[in-house]
Amino acid sequence: MLDATDRMILRRWQAEPDLQVTELAQEIGLSQSVVSRRIEGLREAGILRGVHGVIDWRAAGHGVEVSLRFTLDKSDPRALDGFLASARKVPEVIEIQTFLGRVDVRLAVVARNLNDWQEIYRSRILTLPHIAEIEALMHVARVKTDAILPV
Repeated sequence: MLDATDRMILRRWQAEPDLQVTELAQEIGLSQSVVSRRIEGLREAGILRGVHGVIDWRAAGHGVEVSLRFTLDKSDPRALDGFLASARKVPEVIEIQTFLGRVDVRLAVVARNLNDWQEIYRSRILTLPHIAEIEALMHVARVKTDAILPV
């Protein structure tokens, strides 16, 4: 389980993920070797899973984001697996989530503009297998994006 030192390291790193281990150690008052061992322990425990770059899709030229909710035709027992395998191949799909309930799958899709979105929708999304229903929600604003865990 996490102790106070682990939580302090995680809180500080979540707040400033670009922090070097030497700076992190200095800020929390521990030696660099202790902090390095702690970080390695957090990685081995699966609590820290790599370092990721966060891309601003709009700044990268993708001005449209759509959330698609799918209900699948469950007459085929492999419908979910087939749908997911196909959806993973669509380059504009940036996130896939599965659910229990009326909605089976949600895809987050980015496009350069509305014309690009129409092309993606017609040629890639509507060709996905086992679709019974689709609901499209056009993204307007991102109100909160923090992935910070209160540790």
